[in-house]
Amino acid sequence: GQRDGEEEHHSLETFTFYLSEPLSKERVEAFSDGVYAIVATLLILDICEDNVPDPREVEEKFHGSLLEALSEYGPNYLAYFGSFVTIGLLWFVHHSLFLYVTKATRLMGLLNILSLAFIGGLPLAYQLTSEFSEKSHNEIEAIQVSCVITFFASIFQFAIWTTALLHEKETLHPFARYGGKEHAFMFAKLALYPCVSLGAFFLTCLLSEFSTTIFHLMQIVIPFAFLALRIFVRISLTVIRSVMSLSTQKVVLLEEEEACLSPTETLS
Repeated sequence: GQRDGEEEHHSLETFTFYLSEPLSKERVEAFSDGVYAIVATLLILDICEDNVPDPREVEEKFHGSLLEALSEYGPNYLAYFGSFVTIGLLWFVHHSLFLYVTKATRLMGLLNILSLAFIGGLPLAYQLTSEFSEKSHNEIEAIQVSCVITFFASIFQFAIWTTALLHEKETLHPFARYGGKEHAFMFAKLALYPCVSLGAFFLTCLLSEFSTTIFHLMQIVIPFAFLALRIFVRISLTVIRSVMSLSTQKVVLLEEEEACLSPTETLS
């Protein structure tokens, strides 16, 4: 029994050591960029294949007006741009993350592959939101599937950063470590997509009539949120530091006043 316990403990140590073994950061980034590029290309291929008006239809139905014919595919183009912006911003977050990762591990590589698996599902999200944009029966389910895909694609990116924080001295640049200059901004940037996609999912459950509006608002608001995020984090950190500096100044003044008082005055 004692020998079996020792073997089990040894195998557990081997497994944890295997996950913490180093992995080529350059290979992880190259593979990830390739997946992002292929997924973005698939979106435009779907547009060119299924959402281009037929010349005969333009002449007969729209009296030769190409713009009127293209307006019929408006929801499809809106879903395309929303999906492309989502891919672009998730790539930007991934790039920012690995900019501060100095050493990748096998566990981080595994989490990155799981994130890329859901990134690869974004063309499916595009197809669902464009196909069922005007069909109320399946509209909510299509949007919820898109929210779930976005949530898991982004939450695994957040998990990579959390894993790097466990051994931050070895895996992270000092700026992104706890208390570093970019720590708060990285936390907010990585948490933005999981929080917003999860919130949109529950809002579509509660407000089913406005599910399409909620989903497209999510896709439009997030790019502006990324722009405003750094300003908000900088202002928050400045306020916190000023409050902390005021409190430390008060403590120093009290200590100086106590030092100037006589022993009898101090006792009183």
